[in-house]
Amino acid sequence: MISSMKAIVTVAIPTLDAGEEFVQTLEAVATQRIDAELELLVCDSGSRDGTVALARQHGARVIEIPKSSFSHGGTRNRLVSEARGAHIAFLTQDAVPAGPEWLGALLAGFTVAEHVGLVFGPYLARPDASLSVRRELQTWFATLSPDGRPRVDALPADRRTLAARGFWGPLGYFTDANGCLSRAAWERAPFREVAYAEDHLLAQDMLRAGYAKVFVPAAAVVHSHDYSAARWLRRSFDETRAIAEVYEGAPAAGWREAVRTLRGNVGADVRLARSERGSRAAAATARRALVHHGARTVGAMLGARASALPPAVSGRLSLERRR
Repeated sequence: MISSMKAIVTVAIPTLDAGEEFVQTLEAVATQRIDAELELLVCDSGSRDGTVALARQHGARVIEIPKSSFSHGGTRNRLVSEARGAHIAFLTQDAVPAGPEWLGALLAGFTVAEHVGLVFGPYLARPDASLSVRRELQTWFATLSPDGRPRVDALPADRRTLAARGFWGPLGYFTDANGCLSRAAWERAPFREVAYAEDHLLAQDMLRAGYAKVFVPAAAVVHSHDYSAARWLRRSFDETRAIAEVYEGAPAAGWREAVRTLRGNVGADVRLARSERGSRAAAATARRALVHHGARTVGAMLGARASALPPAVSGRLSLERRR
């Protein structure tokens, strides 16, 4: 916890047409129990649905920028530069703190090791999320902390020239949909102005600069998406393309390995469905899981090979229309 009553902590959120569900995020932020002044800061890039007014009604200070000025890294740098807090916690507009201790848990992460620059927490699936999405989230975040304790990643001085590929996996993972940074660390290692995966690059830069990164399992937000198969394919295309760029050619799975992974994911979903709801539910889950994971697999295979595709094809496959 921040010890001084005069300390300021900023919660920063970039927005665009956040919709009525944004109220859940705003109300959850307002309930946070911390021994500090909480500043709510929003950077909106051209909403037309009342997002700006809604944010101000909930006490936010709002920065308004043209949509054309938005970038994932640049806009977050703008938020940090405008923030009053020594620590800045980032959310996305559809990430809802899971309880009133969320922010305090993030801040406590800065005390578990020396020179902590980044702290982040897990995602919980929404109550109406599919079993496949719920299991994916549970599995990934469990790998970061199998024992449920905070995980600390740091690089000794002789490893700080580690190539990008060496950060692949938990070491290089950070999320600014549920993450907090130290302003002092950011001044040495700001976000890069990139189209995607700016949070992964920030983790690399912070670790290379000598800062530690901490994962706090208790600092959860409710944050998940259920897309159509076509949108999952396109999202996976973007994610895997970004991974190939950020990690400078992280190994791409071949089709045989991809099929094995697909079978493993479908099987894991079926086993979970059977344990929770019985054999009849397992059969229905198998069909849905095959569509979900199949779309994800195809998107990932294409994304890993995006550099070989014509720009027009990449633009059509990309959910964000990146050519």
